[in-house]
Amino acid sequence: LDVSVDHEACILHLAPTTSTTAQIAMGDALAVSLMQQRGFTSVDFARLHPGGSLGRRLLTRVRDVMRKDGVPCVPKTMTLGEVIIAISDARLGIAAVVENGKLIGVITDGDVRRAMAKYKENFFRIEAQEIMSRNPKTISPDVRITAAEEMMRVNKIHSIIVVDDAGAVAGVVEFFNVSVLG
Repeated sequence: LDVSVDHEACILHLAPTTSTTAQIAMGDALAVSLMQQRGFTSVDFARLHPGGSLGRRLLTRVRDVMRKDGVPCVPKTMTLGEVIIAISDARLGIAAVVENGKLIGVITDGDVRRAMAKYKENFFRIEAQEIMSRNPKTISPDVRITAAEEMMRVNKIHSIIVVDDAGAVAGVVEFFNVSVLG
């Protein structure tokens, strides 16, 4: 494969500028072609580079960074005044609404603010079930952290409730837990 150049871009004709750029481009093209031919995946990359930050991100699972303790789980009949206290005490900006041990909804700081504006003086009498998001975004603890990061980016959310196979709350993963890996 000939990647020779007629002349270098260096105005002094001393530094190998154009030729080194051509070599890098050819090396990248060969590497990408070989990766494609061999079916090389991000898992293969992570296995070969586990010590670097990219390898760490590719190997890290949600379970490795999720917050397991102190996730506010509230019943659907809890008043919003009590929900605010639970959210504030946990310092997460989110509460999981549970029934029979399973997640049925979430309430975020934003939900609380919108409910205050909507219900005004009746706000403190409203129950969690009236403002909760009934189909919240959730994630499994076994999923790679890169998938959680993508889910947060696409859905413009900062926290995702982690649920186990039975639908019970296992924890919460927050944006800053994901972003520190990159």
